[in-house]
Amino acid sequence: MLELERRFWERGLLVAGVDEAGRGPLAGPLVACAVVLPPGTEPFLDRDSKKLTPREREELYKEIKARALAVGTAVVDSLLVDRINVYRATVLAMKRALKDLKHPYDAVISDFVKLEGENCLALPKADERSLSCACASVIAKVLRDRIMEQYHRLYPEFRFNENKGYATPEHLKLIKEGKRTEIHRTSYRPLKKGLF
Repeated sequence: MLELERRFWERGLLVAGVDEAGRGPLAGPLVACAVVLPPGTEPFLDRDSKKLTPREREELYKEIKARALAVGTAVVDSLLVDRINVYRATVLAMKRALKDLKHPYDAVISDFVKLEGENCLALPKADERSLSCACASVIAKVLRDRIMEQYHRLYPEFRFNENKGYATPEHLKLIKEGKRTEIHRTSYRPLKKGLF
């Protein structure tokens, strides 16, 4: 899982791995994270964040924050996702996360999103091939889950603490009944026409 990073480290270059959480949900923000690991870091994570339990992700969140040279994060709310579309929102969030690093880096490994203006290696399933991206994926997922748990307190009927804004049958049923919140993405098809 470090083959990609080692190519840069062997040339004396620092790598920022960047990933996002929340492109697919019907509600809530999109969260991106960038992580710069010290050259020579040994693998301590071998799975995509979605394959980890919430408890495992929380434990890794602390470990990543302790090990990383820098961690940058960014949140793009549902209103902006609706206004500029989810792809552009993803690019924007990733660029903001890189800026939030406040640490130099020479190259970026991203999960399939080409970032103009960066020395960027955009690869499919980068979060399964790059430790830096996997770490960014964990941080982004943990932060987004925490945000959705806060929204659950405002909108308990939607069970955002459980579905995290994704299109579960119960969630879709509420939408079909005409219910929605200010954090729902109105540009997404189920909310656009009340159909799914």
